[in-house]
Amino acid sequence: MPPLEKWEQFFDTEHVLDALQLPSDCQRVVEFGCGYGTFTLAAAARIDGTVCGVEIDPVMVATVRERASAFGLDNVELVRRDFVARGTGQADSSADYVMLFNILHHDKPGLMLAEAWRVLRGGGYLAIVHWNHDETTPRGPPMAIRPRPDQCLEWAVDAGFESQAAEIDLPPYHFGLILEKPGGES
Repeated sequence: MPPLEKWEQFFDTEHVLDALQLPSDCQRVVEFGCGYGTFTLAAAARIDGTVCGVEIDPVMVATVRERASAFGLDNVELVRRDFVARGTGQADSSADYVMLFNILHHDKPGLMLAEAWRVLRGGGYLAIVHWNHDETTPRGPPMAIRPRPDQCLEWAVDAGFESQAAEIDLPPYHFGLILEKPGGES
């Protein structure tokens, strides 16, 4: 990871969360691999409920904890855990919204999507953000493992999700997808 200040220049967090339709009345949001908390903290500032950031790196967990305190956010919960190997530790059907941001290049995207399915309630939303499949992006995984939007969509649909919108352009370097776990009340 680059330094925090550099990292956060790659995103317009407010635009991303608006475009991915994060509802302010969410009671529980879970972010897999929260890193510096760029989106965990932005989501916590916008919702009524709790945002849980799950992260394997203890330095990142400590950083997010310090940043949440500095921003006066008391609705951030942090879990240090290898969620690919051990799951998130969240209860079944406990989340309204799950964020998988810049992480589906992992060699086991299906496991992450299955875990997102497990923790989302019926009618809950999965938001995916990833680096554009473009060599000119200043960061991101190697092109050989960087997923394209259609791959992410296919993996999510294979996991049981239903697409809610076309691919969303998140300039300058990202795309997004919104999917729903069927079964919510109409």
